[in-house]
Amino acid sequence: MKALIPYKRKNAKSRLSPVLTQEEREKFVELMLKDVVCSLHDAGVEDIDILTTLDNGVPSGLEAKVVLNEHDLNEAINEYLSHEQKPIFIIMADLPLVRAEHIKEIIARPEDVVIIPGKGGGTNILFIKDPSNFHVKYYGSSFLNHCNIAKDRKCSVHIYDSFLLSTDIDEPHDLVEIMLHGHGNSREYVMERFDMRTGKARARISASDDA
Repeated sequence: MKALIPYKRKNAKSRLSPVLTQEEREKFVELMLKDVVCSLHDAGVEDIDILTTLDNGVPSGLEAKVVLNEHDLNEAINEYLSHEQKPIFIIMADLPLVRAEHIKEIIARPEDVVIIPGKGGGTNILFIKDPSNFHVKYYGSSFLNHCNIAKDRKCSVHIYDSFLLSTDIDEPHDLVEIMLHGHGNSREYVMERFDMRTGKARARISASDDA
C-alpha cells in the first residue's frame, strides 16, 4: 500500500492568524506534516507520497517522495488514483494527533473503503483498497460525498469513529487538543508559544509569558 498526503504550506491555516503570524503558521504546518509522516513510518508504512504544488515546497529531511501537481485538490488526487493499483491511504497533513495504532487498525479493516470523518462533514482520512474503482470529492460535505461514491461503486464501507482523527487543526481552540493529546514536533511548537488556561469553562490557550 501507499500513503498520500496532500500538503499546502503557502498562506496556510489563515484561521489561526489571530494567534500565529503567517511565518509561524507556515512553520507549524511543516511540523504537523512531519508528525503525520512519522506516525505512518511507525505504523510500517514506508511508501509515502506528498502531493503539493511547486510554490508550496516540502521541508527537507522527510522520508517521503514529493509529487507535484498544479491542479486543484480533487483533480490532483483523482489523477493520482487513476495511475495507482495498490491500496491508497489518503491522510491530510493537519492531523498531528494521529498515532501508529490508528493507522494499523484502519489498514487492517476488511472493507473496500474506510472513511474517517472530520469536523463539519469533512473527510480527514480515506483508505481505498482499489483506487481504480473510486474517486474523491473533497470540499463541502465531503464525508457524505465519499459515502455516496462508495455506494455507487458498490464498495463496502467502514466509518472509523475517532475523536483524535476527526480533529484537524484549523482554529485557535484546536491548539488545546494538541496540548492535551498531541506528540512530537507540533506539540512542542505549541507548548513553547502558549499556555493552557483552565477553569469552570473549557480549556483555552493564551500566549506564553516566555514566547
